Amino acid sequence: MVIFKKTEDIKQYISLKNTTGSKTGFIPTLGALHDGHLSLIEKARQDGMLVVCSIFLNPTQFNDKKDLEKYPVSTDDDIALLVKAGCDVLFLPSVDEIYPGGADNMPTYDFGYLDTILEGANRPGHFKGVGQVVSRLLEIVEPDNLYMGQKDYQQCMVVRKLLELTGRNNINLLICPTTREADGLAMSSRNRRLTEPQRAIAAVIYQCLVSIESKQNNAELSVVKKECEDLLAAKGFVPEYIALADARNLTLLDSYEQDTPMVALIAAKIGEIRLIDNLLLTDSR
Repeated sequence: MVIFKKTEDIKQYISLKNTTGSKTGFIPTLGALHDGHLSLIEKARQDGMLVVCSIFLNPTQFNDKKDLEKYPVSTDDDIALLVKAGCDVLFLPSVDEIYPGGADNMPTYDFGYLDTILEGANRPGHFKGVGQVVSRLLEIVEPDNLYMGQKDYQQCMVVRKLLELTGRNNINLLICPTTREADGLAMSSRNRRLTEPQRAIAAVIYQCLVSIESKQNNAELSVVKKECEDLLAAKGFVPEYIALADARNLTLLDSYEQDTPMVALIAAKIGEIRLIDNLLLTDSR
């Protein structure tokens, strides 16, 4: 694996590879890698890509500075995992390299409705930062394929909108299934911060999502949501939202709509740790 810290160096390397017929698959990350990230690398490898991964703890997408300060950093371990996974290129830039002249001088994007609901409503400014950093990274890497995990479903929708807004319709966004622990907990870098008692009950979020899916033909959505709220609260969680939405555009739904592709989404805090997850509902009729 080749490691680059400078924009011009990685651009030159990828450009040279492109002249030999290589196509680039890109996986942007914040670091603190886990098997979910590695599954994206494996998918890019299966697709025959030149696999490029970035590790950049982007300050502009953290609306809570304490969250940024506590985000786990394990760069040496991450590098070892990437080598083992068969990653070809790692981009490891500084803040100045991503935001020359400062983040305030970088373009921002209007994601409209997507920035007003769920994660957008609960984390003001978060998607502005996501848009800034992803746009900048795509400008540098110029990938053919962009690989992202379904766990951050709304973020995937934001990035899809970003590709439209920036005219990068030639980039193929692949949203890959969420990787889960044996008990169903979605893999996340934040899981490292869970205490043993918190970890023991964290999978209740996934259990709630499964309940929302399984009861779609025999219960009112409002009743199922209340059951989930009560269960989460009983386990010590503070739910931020439990929602059902059109999977195509995240239009929020007040009831099950069987002719609409649906996604259930949950965000909840346990202690200081905020966890999110979602599940695409299958039609069980």
